[in-house]
Amino acid sequence: MGPGNGRRMRLGFMCATMAALWAARCCAQESGTQQITQQITQQGANAELLKTVQELAAQVKALNAKLDAVTTEQAKSSEEMSRLRQQLNAANARLAGLESPAKAEPGPVEASIKPAAAPSTENIPMQQVGGAPEKPSLEERLNRIEENQEFLDQKIADQSQAKVESGSKYRVRFSGIFLLNLYGNHGSVDNQDFPSLATEPDGVQSYSSFGGSLRQSQIGIEGFGPDLFGAHTSARIRFDFAGNATGAENGALMGNVRLRTGTFRMDWKDTSIVAGQDALFFAPLMPTSLSSLATPALSYAGNLWGWTPQVRIEHRFALGEASALKLSGGLMAPLSGDVPEIEQERAAARGEQSGIPAFATHVAWERKTASGTWSIGAGGYYGRQNWGFERTVDSWTSTVDLQAPLGRYFELSGEFYRGRAVGGLGGGVGQSVVATGPVSDPASSVHGLNSEGGWTQLKWKPRANFQVNGAYGQDDPFTSQLRFFPVAPSEYGEALTRTRSWFTNFIYEPKSNVVLSFEYKRLNTFDVGSEGYATDHLNLSLGYIF
Repeated sequence: MGPGNGRRMRLGFMCATMAALWAARCCAQESGTQQITQQITQQGANAELLKTVQELAAQVKALNAKLDAVTTEQAKSSEEMSRLRQQLNAANARLAGLESPAKAEPGPVEASIKPAAAPSTENIPMQQVGGAPEKPSLEERLNRIEENQEFLDQKIADQSQAKVESGSKYRVRFSGIFLLNLYGNHGSVDNQDFPSLATEPDGVQSYSSFGGSLRQSQIGIEGFGPDLFGAHTSARIRFDFAGNATGAENGALMGNVRLRTGTFRMDWKDTSIVAGQDALFFAPLMPTSLSSLATPALSYAGNLWGWTPQVRIEHRFALGEASALKLSGGLMAPLSGDVPEIEQERAAARGEQSGIPAFATHVAWERKTASGTWSIGAGGYYGRQNWGFERTVDSWTSTVDLQAPLGRYFELSGEFYRGRAVGGLGGGVGQSVVATGPVSDPASSVHGLNSEGGWTQLKWKPRANFQVNGAYGQDDPFTSQLRFFPVAPSEYGEALTRTRSWFTNFIYEPKSNVVLSFEYKRLNTFDVGSEGYATDHLNLSLGYIF
């Protein structure tokens, strides 16, 4: 091997060695770069993770703050709900006191189809007869949903219409009933469109009659005032068109507006004070009828009634969750049934001439059951009448009333009385006294007429909007007194010895504010000098409650 070749070999070896070293250095630099890059990447990831954790911590802190706020708000809401629940219970207790069966002037709805009139409830058209809990049918649920939808639609529409404006800042409610009665009578009666008595034919008027009337329609106004001494105050007044017929042509159809009742109320939780002109609270029940609203059904046939100025106090004692005892007592204007001799003048009636008010009281026990509400009550009344020349007569009566649900679909109710000189309260067939001669003669002696009577009704209500009622009433003045004393002052001329009346009706509500009814009534009246008179009365009623 020559020297040139040796140098070339050494040079090649050195170049290879240097290339290997350079390659190794480059690999080391590349590996270091990758490690640095990985470290930088890891540090960036850690920074991003740290940032995310910080953001999550901030969000958790915010959520905790919101949760604390929600917890505080929930505590406030629970406290508010508890307070509202207490107020609702108190309101329900006051409402239960208002809806107790006191015979306050019935509104158009209560008077039309409720057996017991409530002082101020006017928005339930038919009394619910309780029954055992039963799952409603699909049709009933659909009807209920439809009525609820109509109610909501009406409430929405109400917001866009003009309201009844009051002279004060307190709320006023306007209500009533449009009532059309088509009637037919076979026999003579005291009043064509809503008769109470059969009378002797006079040979002038036709024995049979047919007609129509709007006179029993009613209008009511109710105002809700401020709280006074811790009591809710309210007032209501009610009119109808059953006053005396006008003297104009066809005046029988133009009944004058007539004041029925007007009351002012103060209602606490368990106590109420009522002042004004109202119905007889000691005889609280009445039969169910749409054909006779101007005067209650079975008037002068065992059903005591009257609208008299009074002041009374009512108090309820709870005897448990389902039962209560209600006590009522007050002063009343003493009614004697006098007919004014001069219509344009306000002379004192016989009861008012006594110089003292009448006193009345009523106690009732009520219990709610699965079938409905049981009610048993007893009442009393005492007043005086002055028939002139120091002839004073005591007027008194005692009453018993009952309302009893009989299972799911039936209800029995009734009222009975025994009294003396109660013609002004619808007893004694409107007769209060008997006399030995004309009462204008000082030599004539005057005595209170004893009488007794009552009525009972059976209700069948297979559906919430349909019911069938049958009722019977009788009033018996003591015949022995009427035969012994020749004079019994009465607006009917003859002394009436007994009345009997019964009816049956069908009442249907196609909608909550529309009521239809058909009724047949039989009237029998007896006087001293005859065997009695009978009349058949048919009545078709259409009512629209507003």
